[in-house]
Amino acid sequence: TTLLSHCLQNQPPLTFSTNRNSSGLVLSSMMRLYDVPANSMRLKYQHTGTILDYHQLKMLDLNTDQENFAGTHDAPIRCVEYCPEVNVMVIGSWDQTVKLWDPRTPCNAGTFSQPEKVYTLSVSGVWLIVGSAGRRVLVWDLRNMGYVLQRRESSLKYQTRCIRAILNKQGYVLSSIEGPVAVEYLDPSPEVQKKYAFKCHRLKENNIEQIYPVNAISFHNIHNTFATGGSDGFVNIWDPFKKKRLCQFQRYPTSIASLAFSNDGTTLAIASSYMYEMHDTEHPEDGIFIRQVTDAETNPKSPCTWQDFTYLSAMLMIIKQFVLPNGGFITINKETRAILILIL
Repeated sequence: TTLLSHCLQNQPPLTFSTNRNSSGLVLSSMMRLYDVPANSMRLKYQHTGTILDYHQLKMLDLNTDQENFAGTHDAPIRCVEYCPEVNVMVIGSWDQTVKLWDPRTPCNAGTFSQPEKVYTLSVSGVWLIVGSAGRRVLVWDLRNMGYVLQRRESSLKYQTRCIRAILNKQGYVLSSIEGPVAVEYLDPSPEVQKKYAFKCHRLKENNIEQIYPVNAISFHNIHNTFATGGSDGFVNIWDPFKKKRLCQFQRYPTSIASLAFSNDGTTLAIASSYMYEMHDTEHPEDGIFIRQVTDAETNPKSPCTWQDFTYLSAMLMIIKQFVLPNGGFITINKETRAILILIL
């Protein structure tokens, strides 16, 4: 399903409601609220500037359409997230600060300096993970922002594009402009620090490998797998624990600027929008695509248990006795639970 076509930017132009009973999808750069099952726009908000490219923070009551001014940054606001555990809005800006805002007042609950411009951030429980210029990664505890818990450098070689916290709160996934995605863990102990990276969003064209930025990451709330979207126009689904790709969707018209799984994990919203990687040139129309995803696409296959293996072994004995009386070769793939038979 295609919802609309209009100008989009990454980080992120869309997000689903966190309410399990709601199917609302919020879009920027000019904010719109969509009812996904009905494929209808519920609200359109005209701002004086492009959202997430503006210095002011405003709050909009979706029931009354009342707008409230909350505060400002000294440079464009880059990221906005909400932490229900602490009940604060977390705002990252190019003015090299992260500010916390109390949505009830609203008022500034604290300003915290960052080493560089804030490019991306992610909240998981009480953990705040900030990715800034210079490949820096800072980890904060939102309950006590008096000091930085961890100061890190990205394991990827080039500029960070997106960070998303793993939903089990053990680590985070980050992407860069050079094509890979890294999985890193918060526990600093050597036995836990088994960080690794996927090579993804690369295409061979005329025998030359083209490497594309990875612009977007979104985690599946049920299975803890995640989707990546790149400037190659593809969306991939990954299993971070088995370190492999589960599937790849068809190519979209242009760059994937943002992704968002619905809270129940049945729907993936995909923002396809040219991000001027090749400067100002003719490009396909921007749009939002709604894809219904299946367990086969998002659920990592569980390994074969001992009970499964025993059952398959018994089946093999029957097959060998009645199907291959003259001999043959039989084996089991324990991970996929498939039986391979070679008849001689």
